[in-house]
Amino acid sequence: MKLKLIILLLSLAGVAVAQSSDSAKNSGNLALGEGLQFSINNGAYRFKITGLVQPNYAYLKTDNKPGASRLNSKRTYLTFSGKAMKEKVSFLVTTDFSAPIPLLDAYIAYHLSDRFTASIGQRRNFTNTRELTFEEYNLQFTNRSNSTTLFNNSGREFGLFLEGKIGTKSVLVPQASITSGDGANSFGINSTDYDYGGFKYGGRLDWYIFGMFKQGNQGFAADLGREKSLKMVIGGAGSINQGASNDKGEGHGQFLFYNKDKDIQLPEQRKIHADILVKYRGFSLLGEYVNVTAAGLNGLYQDTTLSAAAKLKPTQIAQFMTLGNAWNVQAGYVTKSGYGISGRYENIDAEFGTETGSKIADAEVFTVGLAKYINGNNLKIQTDYTQVRYPTGLKMHTAELLVQIVF
Repeated sequence: MKLKLIILLLSLAGVAVAQSSDSAKNSGNLALGEGLQFSINNGAYRFKITGLVQPNYAYLKTDNKPGASRLNSKRTYLTFSGKAMKEKVSFLVTTDFSAPIPLLDAYIAYHLSDRFTASIGQRRNFTNTRELTFEEYNLQFTNRSNSTTLFNNSGREFGLFLEGKIGTKSVLVPQASITSGDGANSFGINSTDYDYGGFKYGGRLDWYIFGMFKQGNQGFAADLGREKSLKMVIGGAGSINQGASNDKGEGHGQFLFYNKDKDIQLPEQRKIHADILVKYRGFSLLGEYVNVTAAGLNGLYQDTTLSAAAKLKPTQIAQFMTLGNAWNVQAGYVTKSGYGISGRYENIDAEFGTETGSKIADAEVFTVGLAKYINGNNLKIQTDYTQVRYPTGLKMHTAELLVQIVF
C-alpha cells in the first residue's frame, strides 16, 4: 500500500512540472538575503537561488569532566525554488553541505488558490512543536529547545501535505499530512534497507486571533517586525505513527519487535502539541507543550525466540523510544536598532525515566541569549548559554557563538 502511494505521488509530481517557452524574455537581480532571482516570459516563470552559512564556535562542559570545543560551519544551505504563475505550481529544493546526507527539502506544490495549497515530496512537517515549523536560520536562539530536539530530529518527512487559510481579521489555518512515518530520506541507503511500519497521519490547527503577523514576520519566534498591534496565534497539533521503529519516529530499522507468530510488529507512536505565540512592539512570548506516548505494547517480543526474557515489559519501551512530556517557555525583546535579548525555560518529564537505559531523563533547562540583527535576519550574530540540570545534581553547560549570512 505504501509503495503504491509513493508511486502515485511521484507520478503526480511529474505531471505538475511546468515548461517554459523558447521565446522567453529573461531578467535577474541579486541582493543580500534575496538570493539570485530571475524570471522568464515576463515573469510567468520565476526562479530563485539562495543560501546561507553559519560559522560557529561552541564549548561543552559536563560537571566532573573535561570541556570540549567545536569550531565548524553549523549549516551550509543552498536552496533552489521556482514558480509557474499561470500553472499555479511551485517547487523547492534545499541542501545542507554541512550534513552527512545533504538533502533536506525536495517538494513540488500546487496552489489551488491564494488560500489552499497541496504539496508532495520531502519537507518539514507542521505536526510537531511550533518551534520546529520555523526554518533553522530563523531561530530565536542558536539551537532549538531540548523540548523539541529530544522528541524530533529535523521534523522533515516524505508525503502529502495540505494547507489552508480561512478568514481575514481572525484567521484559522488548518493543515493535514500523510507521510511515510520514517522521517527524512525515508527510502534508506539501498534496496535492502526495508521500510517498516505503516503511515503517519497528522494535522495542525492554528488560530490567529487578531489576524496574521506582518509579512516577513511570520516564520519567527522573535518579533523582528515589531508588530504595531498585539498579535497572537494559538495552535494545536497531533500525529499517529502506525508502526515506529526509530526512537523519535523519524527513521526505521533502529529496533524491531515481534508477535507470537514471529512476524514483525511495531508500537504506535502518538504525539500531541499545544502552543501559543504572542508578539507586540518587539516583545515576544512562545509557550509550548508536547506529549509523546507509545501504544500497542502488549504481546511484543524483542527477538524471535519468544522466550519469557525476550518479552517486552511496557516500561522497557523507554529503552527504545523517547517518551514523555515537556514544557518550553521563551521570551525576548528586539530593539529598534536590532539588538535582541532572550530567555528560555524548559522542563522535561520522561515517561518511565527511572527505567534502566531510558532514552531520556527528567531535566530542567535554562538558556539566555543575545543577538544583533544587522540586516534583518540576513546578517546576524548570536550567542547563547544553556545549562541542563538533572535530579541527580549533574549539570551540563553549553556556550555558543554563531554568525549567520544569508545570501
